[in-house]
Amino acid sequence: MTAITVPLAAAPPDTAWNLAVGGMTCASCAARVEKALCKVPGVLSAEVNLATEKAQVRVDPADGQAAALVAAVEKAGYSAKLLPREAADTDTLAEAPADHSWRVVALSITLSLPLVVPMLVAPFGLDWMLPGWLQFALATPVQFWFGARFYRAGWFALRAGTGNMDLLVALGTSAAWGLSVYQWLDHGSHAGMAHLYFEASAVVVSLVLLGKWLETRAKHQTTQAIRALQALRPDTARIRRSAGEIEVPIRQVVLGDLVVIRPGERIPVDGVVVEGAGQVDESLITGESLPIAKHTDDRVTGGAVNADGLLVVRTSAIGAETTLARIV
Repeated sequence: MTAITVPLAAAPPDTAWNLAVGGMTCASCAARVEKALCKVPGVLSAEVNLATEKAQVRVDPADGQAAALVAAVEKAGYSAKLLPREAADTDTLAEAPADHSWRVVALSITLSLPLVVPMLVAPFGLDWMLPGWLQFALATPVQFWFGARFYRAGWFALRAGTGNMDLLVALGTSAAWGLSVYQWLDHGSHAGMAHLYFEASAVVVSLVLLGKWLETRAKHQTTQAIRALQALRPDTARIRRSAGEIEVPIRQVVLGDLVVIRPGERIPVDGVVVEGAGQVDESLITGESLPIAKHTDDRVTGGAVNADGLLVVRTSAIGAETTLARIV
């Protein structure tokens, strides 16, 4: 009996699309976008990064269409734009968007403070409560002008049949503002002062705006730090071939290539030294300022600096698999 060998089926080819997604405010937003992308016919996998505001989608070349991916994200209540392949390969970060400047936050807090001060001094027997019309005049711009972003984002989520943090802020503050207006107008024919909640709506909007501004500021600083790490990756590599040494873009380096690193150059890939010896500055990984001696069979990390000596490194990791890329 002759044995029949059945070849294993090769993994189906796929195409990677990268999208810039806007309008995400929390982790649930990222999960919602990811779920919407996975429902598109032909999508094999989808991964959404809230920090970089990007989505990487792998699709079946026979079925997947970029236009369908953008439409699915927009239907979920967010904006989407297809990124060029070059931007996807380099994993560059877009500038952190400034949804609202510190001036907007400062103005919102300035209008909210007169509403809060009477509450703070009330335990000391001081009655500084503002008249209803003045509370209304202070709280209304905060609610509907500075807080307009919550209504817009909440409406998009509601239209998509979902909920998010912005919708909760809009509903809660609107309830406090609306009840205050009702009690203020209804109490006109009664003696005494109605109990109003204008300060609650204004303070909540101001505090959330402040938190958003701090989040955007922290994200901007983090993005700058990541860009500094990305700048450590060389754009080209010197490869040893049978015909000699040639310089190629880093994207063309494959596993097993012999990369030649001269003194003073940055190591473009992770690999193992197969020839030469030298001192390598790996402070970007270890924080150690003193160079480390590298000889044959020692591992080196992409982004480190070859201080002296000629090194020939056999590539063991490229692209997103390198140590530096994983840190980024």
